[in-house]
Amino acid sequence: MLLRCVAVLVVFLVAPLVIGQTEHKVMAHMQGRLGPMYAGGFHGWAQLVADGVKFVQKEDVVPAEADRRVFHLAPAVALLPYLIVLLVIPVGPDGFVGQSVDAGIFFVLAVMGIGVLGSLMAGWASANKFSLLGGLRTAAQLMAYELPMLLAAASVAMAAGTLSLPGILEGFQWWWVPWQITGAFVFFVAGLAELQRPPFDMPVADSEIIFGAYTEYTGIRFAFFLLSEYAGILVVSALTAVLFLGGWHGPFSDQLGWLWTIVKTFALALVVIWLRVTWPRLREDQLMKFAWTTLIPLALAQLALTGIVKVAIQ
Repeated sequence: MLLRCVAVLVVFLVAPLVIGQTEHKVMAHMQGRLGPMYAGGFHGWAQLVADGVKFVQKEDVVPAEADRRVFHLAPAVALLPYLIVLLVIPVGPDGFVGQSVDAGIFFVLAVMGIGVLGSLMAGWASANKFSLLGGLRTAAQLMAYELPMLLAAASVAMAAGTLSLPGILEGFQWWWVPWQITGAFVFFVAGLAELQRPPFDMPVADSEIIFGAYTEYTGIRFAFFLLSEYAGILVVSALTAVLFLGGWHGPFSDQLGWLWTIVKTFALALVVIWLRVTWPRLREDQLMKFAWTTLIPLALAQLALTGIVKVAIQ
């Protein structure tokens, strides 16, 4: 168990940084950005190092009117839940998971909801109207997109007949992919909205409210919020791969199952980066309307289809 926890910690510390570095490079190529290609020489390999040094050197400023305890605690609340979630995501067959939990889906969604509270705490404690507005937008977005995410996950749990993530993969069949594709779309998009990633980044809209709940944060504390975003990308991509794309299933899965999970996870992470580069930011009313009038009906339709197929099979 100790070795498994250490392995999960290493992945948690390394994989989000890899995603962050990849985002620099992918955006540089897609948008013709020159800056990320210069640091360190060859292909800008030192960009991530330069960012780390910059954040460490920044002064740690706390507003005079801020609630200091909540202000200091918010970055940890935003970051650590994703570490806990990684413990229960199966990477390969034969128990290749940090800790198997019987109600794994509900555990994962509940813990991810705690991570969003970090943004709420930051917005409330900063004593800044822009931060407060960003926190309120975060709360509205969480309430709107948590429901379709839960319904989509419930669909695949119904198909497998279990709430355990390893159990879902044990019962996975390849014909589930076209059958559950609508649920996969709903789950993935709702996950992006909970992470406040573009085009769902209204709570941190820099052109409107500076940087939302994180406006007053500097230095390493601000870096923790950025790291939590990349850790969230890792978690949402891994969960989508496990629930809807078969996780470790693939050719030679007995030996290379872990590799298939990694490939699918990082392929979805590239989609997240591509969406940031491609799509414009939604307005607040468009964001809410998309959740309540599009994603929730699609998730309910997927749930109903799953019930019909299960009854027909039995």
